[in-house]
Amino acid sequence: MMQQKRSYSQSLADLKARGIRLTPQRQVILQFLKETDEHPTAEQVYQKIGEQFPGISLATVYNTLNMLKELGVIREMSYGDMSSRYDGNDTEHAHLVCQSCNHVIDIMCPPQEMLATPDIAQHSFKVHSYRLEYYGACPACQTAQSIKSDAS
Repeated sequence: MMQQKRSYSQSLADLKARGIRLTPQRQVILQFLKETDEHPTAEQVYQKIGEQFPGISLATVYNTLNMLKELGVIREMSYGDMSSRYDGNDTEHAHLVCQSCNHVIDIMCPPQEMLATPDIAQHSFKVHSYRLEYYGACPACQTAQSIKSDAS
């Protein structure tokens, strides 16, 4: 079973206990990420938060996302040239990534011990964390591809 991600209120209490200054903008960004199952880009966070805080700058969003990432309450998922996406789920989990529409879905992840190969020990490498992603096509894109191929 996938470990339950910390809620917005749990994360907020944890940050306050650690003495982190939480402006209303920071709180709204944290709440948005903790309450969505999506994996938005910084620009998408900016657009959503801008509805509540019209004066917020993109720099504030980026700075807040970086701070929350450094504090370990969100995760940044980088994909080379693509924009980073941010994940409010702070537990170990894997992702299904649609290569057509870029939709990302959280799934349970096998325990690290099951993924450790003899090669890791052979290289005396100490694993602190890992990222497991499966790439393919989501149901909507499969349907669209099926319709497209039926039409030709």
